[in-house]
Amino acid sequence: QVQLQESGPGLVKPSQTLSLACTVSGVSVTSNSYVWRWIRQPPGKGLEWMASIDPSGRVYYRPSHRSRTAISRDTSKNQFTLRLNSVSPEDTGAYYCAGSGGEWGQGTQVTVSS
Repeated sequence: QVQLQESGPGLVKPSQTLSLACTVSGVSVTSNSYVWRWIRQPPGKGLEWMASIDPSGRVYYRPSHRSRTAISRDTSKNQFTLRLNSVSPEDTGAYYCAGSGGEWGQGTQVTVSS
């Protein structure tokens, strides 16, 4: 059974970098069967796909955030991570990691505020 668990800071100051990790259990993060994704939901809004990484390591980003987003895998921890630079209050929301098999983490709340 594949399970995902997000971790990261609940509060980030404007202009800083948000770093989130998704710990994967039940399958290797380098599995050929999975594309890993980060998705967020701002308050009062719908889900927004942020980034994906496929089994070959190719990355895909939401066009509007491409310049300040990075997704990567950490095989030593069986995690994949999201970095979002130069955050602003508009980046506040619930952040979820997900796998292409339909798995979702429970989400982690991020607030950008000074």
